[in-house]
Amino acid sequence: MNAAVKRLDVICIGRVAVDLYAQQIGSRLEDVASFAKYLGGSSGNVAFGTAIQGLKSAMLARVGDEHNGRFLRETLNRAGVDTEYLITDKSRLTALVMLGIKDQETFPLIFYRDNCADMALTPDDISEEYIASSRALAVTGTHLSHANTRAAVLKALEYARRHGLRTALDIDYRPVLWGLTSLGDGETRFIESGPVTSQLQEVLHLFNLVVGTEEEFHIAGGSTDTLTALKNVRNATKATLVCKRGPMGCVVLEGDIPDSWDQVPLQQGVRVEVLNVLGAGDAFMSGLLRGWLNDEGWEQACRYANACGALVVSRHGCAPAMPTKVELDDYLQRAESVPRPDVDERLNHLHRVTSRRQQWPELCIFAFDHRKQLADLARETGRDEACIPQLKLLLLAAAEAAAQEAGLDQRSGILADGTYGQRALNAITGKGWWIGRPIELPSSRPLRLEHGNIGSQLIDWPLEHVVKCLVFYHPDDPAALRAEQDALLLEVWQACNKSGHELLLEVILPENGPDKDERHYHTMLEHFYQLGIKPDWWKLPPLSSASWQQITALIEREDPWSRGILILGLDAPSDKLRAGFAEAAAHPMIKGFAVGRTIFGQPSRRWMQGELSDEALIEEVKRNYLTLIGYWREARR
Repeated sequence: MNAAVKRLDVICIGRVAVDLYAQQIGSRLEDVASFAKYLGGSSGNVAFGTAIQGLKSAMLARVGDEHNGRFLRETLNRAGVDTEYLITDKSRLTALVMLGIKDQETFPLIFYRDNCADMALTPDDISEEYIASSRALAVTGTHLSHANTRAAVLKALEYARRHGLRTALDIDYRPVLWGLTSLGDGETRFIESGPVTSQLQEVLHLFNLVVGTEEEFHIAGGSTDTLTALKNVRNATKATLVCKRGPMGCVVLEGDIPDSWDQVPLQQGVRVEVLNVLGAGDAFMSGLLRGWLNDEGWEQACRYANACGALVVSRHGCAPAMPTKVELDDYLQRAESVPRPDVDERLNHLHRVTSRRQQWPELCIFAFDHRKQLADLARETGRDEACIPQLKLLLLAAAEAAAQEAGLDQRSGILADGTYGQRALNAITGKGWWIGRPIELPSSRPLRLEHGNIGSQLIDWPLEHVVKCLVFYHPDDPAALRAEQDALLLEVWQACNKSGHELLLEVILPENGPDKDERHYHTMLEHFYQLGIKPDWWKLPPLSSASWQQITALIEREDPWSRGILILGLDAPSDKLRAGFAEAAAHPMIKGFAVGRTIFGQPSRRWMQGELSDEALIEEVKRNYLTLIGYWREARR
């Protein structure tokens, strides 16, 4: 296949697994109580890392026909990785790794890889046409350790050389995966082994690029003296050798190996506070491949690689810690002014906003997160509050019916609470809807959280749930009131940054306030940005087009990565919302609406009074929701 029409930049072949990272930093693995689940495996990480660096990458491996296999496939797909040849193995389970972070030098890990899916790769899984569709093939050393996977790798390399692909090897030496340690000793990084050295040296000539740490070159070169090992590797291959030298950086060796390190230019590393070295090599490889495959020269490729590795060691996990292209480029453009990238506020914000799981170009959200209003309605109609959870399930059914009828693919959402709406939340989670949940105590001013500390709440929330926080605010509030509300909003914002949940900040002028000039909304948003709060979403009442112009300009200046604005309803009549939608239509930053009582208010009252059956309630609410969807689409035409 001609290089000009190749659709892939790099195919990664090797380990892909689920990583379970201990959340209690400093604990022995025996004492860890909870774990975070991430994409893992060296090749899986590199496929992910190169994709978010802008390359068209692919994963060639096997995963199990179960939840973990689907998790890996979905995670890779979201990053843009081609998974056409990520084969589902119906006879084996997906590989698993448990990892701990004891201190800066101790990282216990256990590989669960007995008869796992990715080690069942065979030559029959390798398609010549697929290999030929790429510019490069990247292999990790573990797949050279077993006969079947070794044969598969050699077949892929044969096709790669036949079709002119660049070939790269990350030595990726794990003694336990070569059978050199006890099964539970995944932490040991180096054990001398003549057979392993021989098996590696047999294939080194098949690669254009070989990458490893000093210890990994020790095993490839059969010597614990690094320069001697590199000379032995050079005798086996003409490949460019990139040797990682820890925090110092790396060296690139294209010809003869010198007798002294003084004769080798060092590509300087990036200084950071180390949290976790696991996965740093995969991030390094991702950055290096970006520069190498884009022909940017070794100096630039190593800048990418060193920075990627440094950023990952300062964060929890590997794949989710890897920088995106936007994030990495921003850092490298101002590297001299960022002595500690791991604590740089701008860089960490870029990581958060450019790593989002799903894009939402437009949203028509049905909000039924109301608690106090429905409890009051139940009392007014003589019903027990126990009926409210059932009502919310019926409202969800109406939302789903309307979304299907309106064709709201990837544009539908709900706001629902955990107090009365937990069953509805459970039912819709995982279906691809936008889902928001309130945390504020209804009607509280100053702001209070309904269920106490925000950090402890978010531990139990699915990551796809958006934190919605409503604050009644006025720029002329007493200083003490503003300070109290500001402090809690900052706490909420910081908790969302820590947990990875998105934040929707809903701002409403107090209902009983004497001054409701809509120009205050610009002032309030500007104030929140000055505090350092950058919510993913804003939720605001309908405003004039002139006010929207000012507010959207403010958001674009302060946080161009903002998800945007959603228009709230405040129980307004549908014709008033229609006019509000028309005022908003010309402003792309406004992504849609999140409206509730206008849709469900009267039908819910009649249902509680016994005037509507469940089916009639669903039908009436569906019609009201469809009406607003129609008004929004009408405005946006």
